[in-house]
Amino acid sequence: MKLLKGSLLGSAAAFAAVGAAHAADLPIKKAAPIEYVRVCTAYGAGFFYIPGTDTCLRISGRARFEGGYMTSFSRGSGNGDTSGYQGRMRINLDARTQTAYGTLRAFVRLDAGARTGYSGVGQSGTQQRIGQAYPGLGNDSFGRDSQFMNVDKAFIQFAGLTAGRASSFFDFYAHDFEFAGASAGSDVASTNLLAYTATVGNGLSATISVEDPIYRRTPIFSPYSVSVTPNVGGVAVLAVTNQPTPVFITYNTRGLPTGYGYVDTIQRTRLPDFVGAIRLDQAWGSAQLSAATHELNVGNESQASGQPIRPIAHTRNTQGWAVQGGLKVNAPFIAPGDALYLQGAYGEGAQLYTGYSAFTGSYTQTTATIQGQKFNQFFADATVNPFTGQLQTSQSFTVVGSYLHYWTPEWRSAVFSSYGEQSFSQNARAAQGVASSLANIGGSLAVGAPGTRFYNLSEALRNTYEIVAGASLIWSPVKDLDIGVEGYYTQIGVKNGRVIDKDKNPTAYSHVAGINAGTYVPRTVTQDSVSSVRLRVQRDF
Repeated sequence: MKLLKGSLLGSAAAFAAVGAAHAADLPIKKAAPIEYVRVCTAYGAGFFYIPGTDTCLRISGRARFEGGYMTSFSRGSGNGDTSGYQGRMRINLDARTQTAYGTLRAFVRLDAGARTGYSGVGQSGTQQRIGQAYPGLGNDSFGRDSQFMNVDKAFIQFAGLTAGRASSFFDFYAHDFEFAGASAGSDVASTNLLAYTATVGNGLSATISVEDPIYRRTPIFSPYSVSVTPNVGGVAVLAVTNQPTPVFITYNTRGLPTGYGYVDTIQRTRLPDFVGAIRLDQAWGSAQLSAATHELNVGNESQASGQPIRPIAHTRNTQGWAVQGGLKVNAPFIAPGDALYLQGAYGEGAQLYTGYSAFTGSYTQTTATIQGQKFNQFFADATVNPFTGQLQTSQSFTVVGSYLHYWTPEWRSAVFSSYGEQSFSQNARAAQGVASSLANIGGSLAVGAPGTRFYNLSEALRNTYEIVAGASLIWSPVKDLDIGVEGYYTQIGVKNGRVIDKDKNPTAYSHVAGINAGTYVPRTVTQDSVSSVRLRVQRDF
């Protein structure tokens, strides 16, 4: 037994020795080397090479809190709020690769946030109208709560080409020194475009850009809104389906209009907007001249049945246009970082290129940001002449100035002011008045028959002006952290005559247009105003 046990142990030892000898002859497998992220210095701080590629990437972003206050003098339906709040986030991805043709760049920016409060401080009706914000439907949140989501940037740049979603090349100042962006001026940060920029040299460049017209549209004037109101969660939701505008199609033997049809004034998309810009960038600052064309194109005229019809030509498309000049002057001789912006714009049939509706709200022909607003501004790019069925464009212009001053490296202030006007030709308003009288249109969208008191006091298609003035104070205790407050004052007014005060007399329009037209004396005004304050805490990284 002892002999057997010894033999087995000896055999095991021999096999172990042989195995060890063979193992010593086998190649040793090495672990794959770890590829560490390398810093890329070619494009500035924050870039690194994407492992396994020659592409440099920078990841950055922002977190923001904002609270606001706006005076309110009305506690009527939908009114009475004075405060609003929002939390915002931003993520940026900037990828660059050096090629034989220069730098190939792709840039992506995603903005999102949660907003509460009424439009003007908290949630944004403008963003809802273009599908970038989504309203809550609860009893207490409807009209006061929205989630915000926007692919703000997604573009490619290569050899002078810019393609994708980017800021309009028409814009210059674009509310650079402001929180709320309430001053009158063009600021379309997100649009779809295809552009080419030629660098002439010595800081001079020229750009031609083909841009999406949707983000520059202000509705054609319509006295009606045919809508559906589905019941969603117990709340009626307004959804505009089309906006018909009356046009005369029947006349009596004396040549006077007796009947009318309608033009569908929802705009069709055919031509893009064409934008051209010449820009100069120097150590002293920048200057830019830009111009744009903007097509206005509506639907057919629908003829009324059972009447002798006078043929009317299809409403022809019309080219709106706008021009803008801007100047930025750096002022380090006052304090490092100081700068002055000056800008002016004029447009016909292109209100969003001049940015006259920046405070009140865009993508609507009339709206009110001030709670209990006494009268509404009208922003229509054009009206349809009821006698010819053809478009008549409106005119608008804006001027803005803004100055940023650094008191110390940690403390800075901005002051800004703007003035703007939008006008409709006198014969366009009178023609609309004849149409609204014949079609028996009532309410504040009606112009009224020329010569009547209603016509003289109605707000529809009145020429208006707007003044904005404000200032801010910002503290940056550490790099990339801003804590600031901004206050601004806004006044809107009619350029001539008076209009009905809808806040003090909410039923005045029905009285002035109805059986009491000869005796009823409504309250009237020439202007309205409001003050706003915003607090912001923002961290960039």
